[in-house]
Amino acid sequence: MDLNGILNVNKPGDCTSFSIVARIRRMTGEKRVGHAGTLDPAATGVLPICLGQATRITEYLHAFSKEYVANIEFGVSTDTFDGQGRVMSCKDASGVTLSSLQHELEAFEGIIDQVPPVYSAIKINGRQSYSLAREGIKISLQPRQIRIDRLEMLAFEPPYLKLRILCSKGTYIRSLANDLGEKLGCGAYLKELVRTAYGQFTLGDSHSPEEIQSAVESCKLETLLYPVDYPLFDLPKLVLDEKMAREVRQGADIAPDSADPANGPLCRAYGPGGTFIAIMKVRPETGMWHPEKVFGG
Repeated sequence: MDLNGILNVNKPGDCTSFSIVARIRRMTGEKRVGHAGTLDPAATGVLPICLGQATRITEYLHAFSKEYVANIEFGVSTDTFDGQGRVMSCKDASGVTLSSLQHELEAFEGIIDQVPPVYSAIKINGRQSYSLAREGIKISLQPRQIRIDRLEMLAFEPPYLKLRILCSKGTYIRSLANDLGEKLGCGAYLKELVRTAYGQFTLGDSHSPEEIQSAVESCKLETLLYPVDYPLFDLPKLVLDEKMAREVRQGADIAPDSADPANGPLCRAYGPGGTFIAIMKVRPETGMWHPEKVFGG
């Protein structure tokens, strides 16, 4: 039986996001499996895994805000900006105080430019940056605009800082730790990282790979699956009658009804029985709704 939905996985440390995808694929027998939002191997926490038709909505998940809890150690810098790399410098961090931290953290909130770590999966001429860096090739990555909505200091026990971070896609917490250390003049690296939320998916509602395996073995996996349309809650809802639903499934454009194009270029379309049918996109030239992605059922 085909599996269609999203698993909220609590990724353990010391494994890649791709290895979790491969593990879920083996567990379930579902060939179409993908993740939304890569976590570094050492990081833990929320990793949405899409199965079946849900793999077709991963592009919409990427835009969600993420929440992290990060442990940062001052006085040490590494080439990867985390504990997996080579130590580049060790400096006295005794000058880092609560007041200096609060002052510097303020500069990181809002829309800022951030340079990603060279040890990242960003592609340069078709090759991943970390592969080039490991070969000793000098890399210069350009700053990217990101958004940090909140930096909440949870604890400061020198030389360690614990932060809660709410941020946009594309934010590297490793770079944040390194940049903060540079601002304070002593260096810093990301010691631990937990993703506590990814859009609607939270750590409290996540499941370990072992729990998922148990659900598979007891034929209860579907009780852990979120519906394909679950992450699309903020899109306007368009309810179709039987005739219009059939036309949408056949790829036909339809006129606006309960969903107003003025509320945004995308909406969710449902059949008369409440079945999720399609993601619709308005055609600016006609004002008609076009079935951008049609789903079975």
